[in-house]
Amino acid sequence: MFRSLLGPGFDYVTYPVEQMILPADPAERDAYVVTGSPAGVYDDLPWIDPLKRFLVEARDKAALVGICFGHQVMAEAFGGRVVKSEKGWGVGQHTYVIARREPWMDDAATISIPVSHQDQVVALAPDARVLGGNDFSPYGMLAYGDRAISLQCHPEFDPAYAEALLRIRRGTRLTEEEADAAIASLQAPNDDARVGAWIRRFLEAA
Repeated sequence: MFRSLLGPGFDYVTYPVEQMILPADPAERDAYVVTGSPAGVYDDLPWIDPLKRFLVEARDKAALVGICFGHQVMAEAFGGRVVKSEKGWGVGQHTYVIARREPWMDDAATISIPVSHQDQVVALAPDARVLGGNDFSPYGMLAYGDRAISLQCHPEFDPAYAEALLRIRRGTRLTEEEADAAIASLQAPNDDARVGAWIRRFLEAA
């Protein structure tokens, strides 16, 4: 998914962190993308604290991009706080209002992207900058310094994949009404390609 989102020109190595596999030295790669996960950053799992420590060390040595769980674990690693939100599940396509523009962004005032999360960043790290969000996720898009960004949304999800997830969860994690409304929202145009281009330009500049 991320290869399709970011386009050609990058070489990829996968580190299965849930198996306690992390780079020996963050400097061995130019950048790291921390993706989604079924885990919560507050879960008592043996790989989460090592990942947080790695991210703190990596900040000065490589570019960092966090998506969904990656967004949340970066926030906690850098001094913020994440909880299972009382707002419930964020699903379907959400629109974030851009609050601050970085050099790698264009002039879009909003972005509409698929989301799938129950956890939320509720307190910012001391040096976090809010780039965008909405009422459901006020801290939906964050930056730290010049070499770390994160998004709560899923720009790597195409609408068909997001819809398939919702159909699986319809009547289980989500009520039928919630799932159907989320599926309907995916029919609107999205900004996956725009945000993919933003991330690409960020990585090229970092």
